[in-house]
Amino acid sequence: MEKKEKTEDQKNKDLMEKVVSLCKRRGFIFPGSEVYGGLAGTWDFGHFGVALKNNIKQSWWKKFVDSRKDMYGIDAAILMNSEVWVASGHVDGFQDPLVECKKCHHRFRADQIDLSKCPDCGGQLGETQQFNMMFGTYAGATQESGSKVYLRPETAQGIFVNFKNTVDAFHPKLPFGIAQIGKAFRNEIAPRDFIFRSREFEQMEIEYFIREEDWEKYFEYWKGEMFDWIEEVGIDMRKVHDTDIPKEDLAHYSKRTVDFEFDYPFGRKELFGLAYRTDFDLKNHKLDYLDEEKGDLPTGKAGKTVPHVIEPSLGVDRAVLAILLSAYSEDEKDGEIRSFLKLKPSIAPVICAVSPLLKNKPELVEYANTKVFAPLKAEFGRVIWDDNGNIGKRYRRQDEIGTPFCIVVDFDTLTDDTVTIRDRDTGKQERIQVSNLKEYIKEKI
Repeated sequence: MEKKEKTEDQKNKDLMEKVVSLCKRRGFIFPGSEVYGGLAGTWDFGHFGVALKNNIKQSWWKKFVDSRKDMYGIDAAILMNSEVWVASGHVDGFQDPLVECKKCHHRFRADQIDLSKCPDCGGQLGETQQFNMMFGTYAGATQESGSKVYLRPETAQGIFVNFKNTVDAFHPKLPFGIAQIGKAFRNEIAPRDFIFRSREFEQMEIEYFIREEDWEKYFEYWKGEMFDWIEEVGIDMRKVHDTDIPKEDLAHYSKRTVDFEFDYPFGRKELFGLAYRTDFDLKNHKLDYLDEEKGDLPTGKAGKTVPHVIEPSLGVDRAVLAILLSAYSEDEKDGEIRSFLKLKPSIAPVICAVSPLLKNKPELVEYANTKVFAPLKAEFGRVIWDDNGNIGKRYRRQDEIGTPFCIVVDFDTLTDDTVTIRDRDTGKQERIQVSNLKEYIKEKI
């Protein structure tokens, strides 16, 4: 009987299931609070997930902060004075439309479903209501109105309220930026699609302060910079699209927004965003800037102005998911289907794994540990020891982790000081002098 070809929807569903399964099996991402039945919209990152996230964040920080002279870092508090969120418009305006099924009582975002019937049970839906997505709590021992605080729904406001502190401390000239990586929290009505939409997530954001007349120039500049970084970390550029948001759909603070969208298995959805926030935020916080280059020419005095802002906003969790989906690959090795993550060496959790051919041979273990593993670990950091199972199983395990190179110490090593190094993507093996290993790996990465 002829095998039926899978539809595109089936292939996409399979891909998502395979990636989610791999993430749990290989210690990348686990369901939050799983031993107690979990908590919707929360995820715990395991050892390799943390490593991947850290490499992504370090790549972003190196490109957009450390390599520039016009960028300043900050790590603002998650809890802020509630007046910040009043001024920013979040208390009154940070809402999603909520609708509840009268039959099964499941809740949905009204703008993401067909309102003619419940998508779960087919029952009648109630009236649409506005739902504020901020998590509220209280600071201190009493629950009085004056002690109400919120878990921040975005990292941007922590940058804006530290604008004056940064200017006073560093005296930057326009244009300049303030960058931050940090957690944000949103009480999503319907968290879904693995780590794509969750209630706790991490953002990498820049607020780039400019003169109003320069906004179009810098908007295009940052658009190009974002595209460059997306490619650098290994996201499949064939699946990335930039879309201008229609005027009627713009956020309350934005004059222009471009969404960088990615073709996820569950549809084309937002990956990152680029917004021209005008002077909305600084004005609302009553902050200004003494622009020495735009002052009063007759008197020579600096003129006060409110800078405008370009905001490149990138989500760490969505970057992780897009990278995993871009990297997941399958081929056939030794008559079996092999799954592997074709991660770029610069962001892979592990650069290389070192193994003795047999773990019950002390001479192989000693050589592998002292002359190969220890020097490489000291040089690269992202090096692991793997002696569990036979060599074939070790290769398959490291392939799924995304390790670019596996190094095996065998009996020939003891006589000629060479090792076998295997390439993840091709499966090709070659003999390399132990003394040349560091340079070999440096060239590859």
